[in-house]
Amino acid sequence: MKILLVNPPRFKGIPVIREERCEVTDRYSVLPPYSLLQIASLLKSNSHEVSLIDANGLNLSWDQIKKGIECSNYDALIFRFTPTTFGEDIKVAAISKTSHRNAWTIGICWTLQTLPESVLQTASELDIYIRHEYETVTPSLVSALSQGNDLSSVRGIAYRDGSKINVNDPAEPLSNWANMPLPDYDLLPSLKNYYINTHHGSPFTIMYAGKGCPFSCIYCTERHTKLKNRSAASIIEELRFLKQKYNVKTLSFFDETFTIDKERTITIANAIKKEKMNIVWYCNTRVNLVDESLLKIMYAGGCRGISFGIESGSQKILDNAEKGITVQQAEYAIRLVKKVGIKVYCSFIFGLPGENWDTVKETIKFVKRTLPTGAQFNVAVPYPGTELQRIATEKGWIGKGISWHELYQHESVMRTDELTSFDLDKARKMAYQALYFNNRWWMNNIWYTFRHIEDLPLAARYAIKIVNNYIFHKMEHAH
Repeated sequence: MKILLVNPPRFKGIPVIREERCEVTDRYSVLPPYSLLQIASLLKSNSHEVSLIDANGLNLSWDQIKKGIECSNYDALIFRFTPTTFGEDIKVAAISKTSHRNAWTIGICWTLQTLPESVLQTASELDIYIRHEYETVTPSLVSALSQGNDLSSVRGIAYRDGSKINVNDPAEPLSNWANMPLPDYDLLPSLKNYYINTHHGSPFTIMYAGKGCPFSCIYCTERHTKLKNRSAASIIEELRFLKQKYNVKTLSFFDETFTIDKERTITIANAIKKEKMNIVWYCNTRVNLVDESLLKIMYAGGCRGISFGIESGSQKILDNAEKGITVQQAEYAIRLVKKVGIKVYCSFIFGLPGENWDTVKETIKFVKRTLPTGAQFNVAVPYPGTELQRIATEKGWIGKGISWHELYQHESVMRTDELTSFDLDKARKMAYQALYFNNRWWMNNIWYTFRHIEDLPLAARYAIKIVNNYIFHKMEHAH
């Protein structure tokens, strides 16, 4: 079977991240379509022909993507979409239906997996919706389509059957990463178009060391999902491949909690150092999953940035959000990371249950006290299927007429008992001001650059990003 994979164009000129845990607009990051590259390898291993159009990465216009689709020969088109860019992304399916009437149109989105009927009802051009677990679902689905089999046995999808929409049982999670082929990077012209946070360190890519999260944060679409960790050997093999074939210089481990397996983290960091891969890498993790000895090994192995989801400087809010950490742990972890020479980036959320002006002030004081290298301030988003959505719906916090198309992290669609959505947007801007106009914060970052002179080009670009983010872009579509 011939398959065309499509990463749709940017949203009004703004890059879009279309990956499992992160389906958002982000004007300062352009990521390779890792999941589509994995799908390509999986399908090729089953003897299917696969091609790819990465419109987001190459910044193609809609006219260019239309021409690309029209000129392609395929039996099924598979693309990823996000809730907030859905109205634009679905044009890919519409173009396909015009030029390839008999080809299947298949969309993938993690965030909306609890709303399959709504997704298909909203998009008449979409034949099949892959709700989750694309690693196992996509090969099964394409196999069924190629053999003309009934789709009712393909778990993890919703599909049209005449005028009826069928929603199949959930798919089984991937059980063994060892059986996963490496992503098919050869489908990309190069890795030089991609970067995270700001344009630096090319060639760049992302990698998953695992998926799923065993923790309980009420706002997260990954809450209590099965943890699927790759082995250190598997990760090191992919790192070697990326270095030898593409000379990758910068990499971001894109999973939720990279250091959840301490020994695996140590093995990976030591291998990068021992084999002199010269890869600068970043990761996400939790404040209660690092210690000084681990951080020193990570630094020696090339780690230069860690992102923590702090969410709030108020213990009350952290407890209400079932975050499972303390303010003291967060503050200590930030100081440890900075001590060993790793940059620390923190994300915060305004509008979680219990938020009021006192808790907002606690968070801003926390930011001023700890001065992370960088910070991302969001408003709480009641994503479908999350515990936060259940609470917000029950309490009447979500604005009337709000649909899943309007779930931005920079513009509030909900309130709390004590703060309006306008208040939460204001709190977010106050937090950015507290950081950006802090002289100590600027001096700390300048001093770090003097001690790590190789970071000077990145620091200059980051400073420009801050000016653009605050003055010109008004902190919109910024992460």
